[in-house]
Amino acid sequence: MGKDYRNRSKTSKTPRRPYEKERLDRELKLVGVFGLKNKREIWRVQYTLAKMRSVARHLMTMEEKDPRRVFQGAALIARLSKMGLLDEKEQTLDYVLGLTIEKFLSRRLQTCVFTTLKLAKSIHHSRCLIRQRHIRVGRNLVNVPSFMVNVDSEKLVEYAHTSPLGGNARPGRVKRKKQAQEKEGGDDDV
Repeated sequence: MGKDYRNRSKTSKTPRRPYEKERLDRELKLVGVFGLKNKREIWRVQYTLAKMRSVARHLMTMEEKDPRRVFQGAALIARLSKMGLLDEKEQTLDYVLGLTIEKFLSRRLQTCVFTTLKLAKSIHHSRCLIRQRHIRVGRNLVNVPSFMVNVDSEKLVEYAHTSPLGGNARPGRVKRKKQAQEKEGGDDDV
């Protein structure tokens, strides 16, 4: 095994002040509410949000009729609308600057499985279900809790065909064992 010389771009950015109390409390609350694994998941969302905001800020400095601003601004707004981050009323670049981390985190698969679809008992249970391959989006089995769910694919989130929780698949190990014991117990009485 040699060194890996492939270049990768950064996906998150650590805070400048590591021990700022207000930020630490805010991050800890987000980790608890959205059932995140660590704070890097928050920093990753902050980084993507910062990149989108900087693009929007740069486009807003251009003239209103500039073809580049019109084209790239429409593309950015369409992408954010497709992700479910902007409503039909919020179709301007001003609303891109107003996006929050909570709005991004609410579009994750983990949050959708718990809050909107009610497939899990808690936010942590939804993370377990996703990691244990019980959830699919459309035809694809997804085992990444941070998967961003589009507006279109939100209707397609359900239990996987192979999952015993879905009801239409093979029962789980414990249920099969209980059924075998019942079958053996029922035969002795006859």
